[in-house]
Amino acid sequence: MDLTSIFHTATPIIGVVHLWPLPTSPRWGGNLKTVLERAEQEATALAAGGVDGLIIENFFDAPFTKGQVDPAIVSAMTLIVDRLKNLVVLPIGINVLRNDARSGMAIASCANAQFIRVNVLTGVMATDQGIIEGNAYELLRYRRELGSDVAIFADVLVKHARPLGTPHLTGAVKDTIERGLADAVILSGWATGEPPNFEDLELARSVARNTPVLIGSGADADNIGRLLKCADGVIVASSLKRNGNINEPIDPIRVSQFVEAARQIDSRTEIGYVKPSPTKEPR
Repeated sequence: MDLTSIFHTATPIIGVVHLWPLPTSPRWGGNLKTVLERAEQEATALAAGGVDGLIIENFFDAPFTKGQVDPAIVSAMTLIVDRLKNLVVLPIGINVLRNDARSGMAIASCANAQFIRVNVLTGVMATDQGIIEGNAYELLRYRRELGSDVAIFADVLVKHARPLGTPHLTGAVKDTIERGLADAVILSGWATGEPPNFEDLELARSVARNTPVLIGSGADADNIGRLLKCADGVIVASSLKRNGNINEPIDPIRVSQFVEAARQIDSRTEIGYVKPSPTKEPR
């Protein structure tokens, strides 16, 4: 897959919008307007700071189900994604936690989003939600049934989880690409805010060949230069928050600093591309 077909750059910076708790989640506050306003603020701050794309997550719905989320969450996320698409001119992705890839594909297909993130596409992982099994069989067939071209970005040995059996990064990357048919793979550290091992990135990129490898956690303005030497892009969240605190809002200054640090070492960005204005008027 060529990432420029989605992001208009070969090395995209993808900022995460962490949604406040959604309807039926344990910490749901009862006011969807508040959730929408927060999402709009974060998306605008990320776009203004120069990111190349957004990914929308129901991050504050924890504790998560390992299976299908409630229909109210799907409805709320679809509404939010549609609102954000009328606010920012950036590619948008969906991650329905913990691993509801089918709902993510449905939201993305109906709201014209460009990609989804899937925590466990292949293999079996032991998580705090229990045992989660890969769903590539169902997901790829569902995408075909929908007539969708939404790209699948899949984690390999995802964070906050341990593989059942002996962990083997080379085999996991190959299976995710060759048997799970992922369009891109994601490497993270062991937990939110922790970067992947540099040597693991090197190994994954050598195994992935023409399939993009993205950094999925732990990137900041200090380490992004080194990490991007062995990756094709980055998904970033925690380090862009005020004081680096995951519970705080996006800090536009941190976004700009991160983007500047990444661009300084990025010689692969398409020359001559002019990024569209990051915001537009709602319908």
